[in-house]
Amino acid sequence: MSLTPKYPQAPAVPTLVAPEQHTPACQCQHPQPLTATRRTAPGFRIAAGAVAAAITVGIVLTALLVAVTVAAVSVAGVAVVLRSLLTPPRQR
Repeated sequence: MSLTPKYPQAPAVPTLVAPEQHTPACQCQHPQPLTATRRTAPGFRIAAGAVAAAITVGIVLTALLVAVTVAAVSVAGVAVVLRSLLTPPRQR
């Protein structure tokens, strides 16, 4: 015996209602209203700003990593010099 799911029936798709045509209140000739133009430049500016911020953060983090590495190497060098100065020389 196989179990098969019973799917619900899809609801009926509503039909598109055409907008009513209104008759003008006066008989004057009015120009058609201007449609708004869509600008894509603000989105591009945001994306370019995000890329620039990511690159800047990457450069700053890389510089900090290099600074920590240089400091660690210099501390290790100082430790080796101090160790060689403080330990007594071996007699051969």
